[in-house]
Amino acid sequence: MKLAVTIMALLGSLPAQSRTVRVAVCQILTIDGDREGNFRRVEYALEEARAAHADIAAFPESAILGWENPDAHRMATPIPGADSDRIAALAREYGLTISIGLDEKEGGKLYDSAILVDKTGKLLWKHRKLNVLAWLMDPPYAEGRPEDVGVTETEFGRIGLVICADTFGDQIAKRIEQLAPDLMLVPYGWAAPVDKWPEHAKELENLVAKRAAEWKCPVVGTDAVGEMTHGPWKGQTYGGASVVVDASGRVLHLLRDRDVEVRTVTLELMRVAR
Repeated sequence: MKLAVTIMALLGSLPAQSRTVRVAVCQILTIDGDREGNFRRVEYALEEARAAHADIAAFPESAILGWENPDAHRMATPIPGADSDRIAALAREYGLTISIGLDEKEGGKLYDSAILVDKTGKLLWKHRKLNVLAWLMDPPYAEGRPEDVGVTETEFGRIGLVICADTFGDQIAKRIEQLAPDLMLVPYGWAAPVDKWPEHAKELENLVAKRAAEWKCPVVGTDAVGEMTHGPWKGQTYGGASVVVDASGRVLHLLRDRDVEVRTVTLELMRVAR
């Protein structure tokens, strides 16, 4: 017991190492079912991110087929598969690590997933959304497994992925806190009826700030822009207003209300020296 206490005391006394990473928050227009158009918009955003000397490009939830789009049941591809391979090729072409939400088909199941791909095109991590809001689509997205929530080592530090409504629940949040990430990238499909904007954006801001303070790491929450044209939320709007928060829970950046924007931000990542 004394030895364990001594080791913990020594770890606590080690200096924190600081590093910086430049993240391009890619708040793009997403059109339901427009695979080719959405890929084109991803590429336009990557052009801006590379010009701004970003290290990582962070995109929204279901960025290629649209969130809660029933057509994704027939349009989605596996991961690895055609859509994730195209993202990998773009990562190599633009020399950027990419996080993005992709609909994933495995057997008869559709998952709301997100991937992290490094600049060589290597798939570093895949997360399947747990809190899928099953009443919004019939049949609904399949749920991911809580035990698969994790972080992955990258050249920038330990990066974690969760998706939108995964940030609602305290149980998932506690699991992430225990994993001690250096950076969290969260694709959002933050939508509401038109008359709820821009007020609805404040809820997203407060949520991301709360989780960043709990996780003690910066969080990038990237929302989409555009109207939902398929499914039970047809007519609702993604409001943009993506959020970047530091490890103390202080909001650093808010992107534009209901408009496309690519903003590259410099984040300081802190971790205890090992």
